[in-house]
Amino acid sequence: MLSFQAIIYILCLLTSIGCASLLIRSYRDTRARLLLWSALCFALLALNNLFVVLDLLILPSIDFVPYRHLASLAAVSVLLFGFIWETE
Repeated sequence: MLSFQAIIYILCLLTSIGCASLLIRSYRDTRARLLLWSALCFALLALNNLFVVLDLLILPSIDFVPYRHLASLAAVSVLLFGFIWETE
């Protein structure tokens, strides 16, 4: 049986994937580039959440912390770049 903590991690992963897919679908319809940057950010956050699930639930013997931090940094960087790019 899954613990409450495991359920939360999995729900966070599914939510990030859902947000990314909805943003991608909306970007395809409107071609608003800010939606693209947001979709890429959420895709990278989903990757981060996948690393959390792998790190804490599936493969606890392997340290995924550097990959988690790299995915988080990439997600924030992509969104920040998108915000700066769209204001110019």
